[in-house]
Amino acid sequence: MDGELFPRERLQVAPGAVHLPDWLDPADQRELLRSCRQWALPPAGLRTVRTPGGGTMTARQVCLGWHWYPYAYARTVADGDGAPVKPFPKSLGELGRRAVADALGPEAQAEAQAQMEMQETQAYDIALINFYDGDARMGMHRDADERSDAPVVSLSLGDTCVFRFGNTETRTRPWTDVELRSGDLFVFGGPSRRAYHGVPRVLPGTAPAALGLTGRLNVTLRVSGFPDAG
Repeated sequence: MDGELFPRERLQVAPGAVHLPDWLDPADQRELLRSCRQWALPPAGLRTVRTPGGGTMTARQVCLGWHWYPYAYARTVADGDGAPVKPFPKSLGELGRRAVADALGPEAQAEAQAQMEMQETQAYDIALINFYDGDARMGMHRDADERSDAPVVSLSLGDTCVFRFGNTETRTRPWTDVELRSGDLFVFGGPSRRAYHGVPRVLPGTAPAALGLTGRLNVTLRVSGFPDAG
């Protein structure tokens, strides 16, 4: 935020869960947004996700590498147009590895090194990109449909949101609310890999004007651990 009195600092929210403010500079944010707009085009483009109970998620989604639908993965848009899922770009895999090293390295060097060694055989191969307009939310949930325990990497573009990071046992308290702004990085792995988390609120009109985005994009990178991954 322009004119901020004190810079926002790195925050360890829980063991293995780290928030790095302003990790993507403005140029990197614009480039990632440009890519997201291409990925959102059909076929296998941005869609409304429908739950087994007949409800719909208010955040719309597009997938790369593997297509997620509640609560499984496929190589085609099984709950949409049936098209093959768009490929997972090598550049996103490199971004994910760098994010883990930056987030977990300073205070957990040994753990970060172990994660990087693991990723030599388990590369990032899934991107879930969620678009939130001003009224969109995401209920408390766990990222539990992957076989790998590699850290989840979350990147924010556009409007600021309240990101609620909870515990591994229940959707209820205790949790910590973190303000995620455009360019922020959040990584969670290790003992926090299966923690419940969600987005109870988006703050409309808070995106950087130069970015040219109305709403919020969240780019989430994961390692599937599936036998034919990569």
